[in-house]
Amino acid sequence: MHSCRTPSFAHAPIGHQWYAAERRMERHCHAAAYAVVVLEGGYLEAGDEGRRTLAPGDVLMHRAFESHLDCFSTRGARVLILPVVAAAETPLFGRAADADALVRMARHSPQDAVQALVAGLHASEQRHRDWPDLLAEGLRSEPELCLRHWAATHGLRPETVSRGFQLAYGSSPKAFRATARARSALWRIRDSGQPLAEIAAALGYADQAHMSRAVSALTGRMPRAWRETGALLRSGTSTGFKTVRNAAV
Repeated sequence: MHSCRTPSFAHAPIGHQWYAAERRMERHCHAAAYAVVVLEGGYLEAGDEGRRTLAPGDVLMHRAFESHLDCFSTRGARVLILPVVAAAETPLFGRAADADALVRMARHSPQDAVQALVAGLHASEQRHRDWPDLLAEGLRSEPELCLRHWAATHGLRPETVSRGFQLAYGSSPKAFRATARARSALWRIRDSGQPLAEIAAALGYADQAHMSRAVSALTGRMPRAWRETGALLRSGTSTGFKTVRNAAV
């Protein structure tokens, strides 16, 4: 029997937060979805969906079980963190229509602030496009991508790719690809009725058991539990619905 260590998740403190100048937060994972609204200063985030440099007024959505590295500017950053339920249905990045109004609203009702944020969000595709970001994109979309071939195609040495990607994303290319594939498996398991063995084969896992271990290592729950969660979400079942939904999106 395989034992599975429960993943260690970082806490996203809700409300106003201040991060010191030039602070670096190494790559970490959050179990729940949330949004960050930048109020002052700024920072660079290298996440599972790419790298972005954030400035006042910018909004970045974090979906459940995504990981990221943060490097704060010489001014640090003051941000507003809000819990988000339907993060998967919201653009990942954009501009807030009125960040100050969100701050005032959040003092009384974080839920109302989230609704106003989503309603007034101006989506943007802004992100870094250097070679580490192109590699991250390839690792997300091509489970069988050969790093040595990719490096040669882009005129880089394999060791340069490994070191440069680790510096930019706080993760080795191999680990980044593994977590990206586990997240893809998680959402397919939860949101579709496709047989688990077919999902495993489509994503390049050796077998269903291999996929199950990867999803469990990422989330702390086995695929069949996530399939049950998906059924609850689709049916709107009230029993335990709020807890399940907040943990699952």
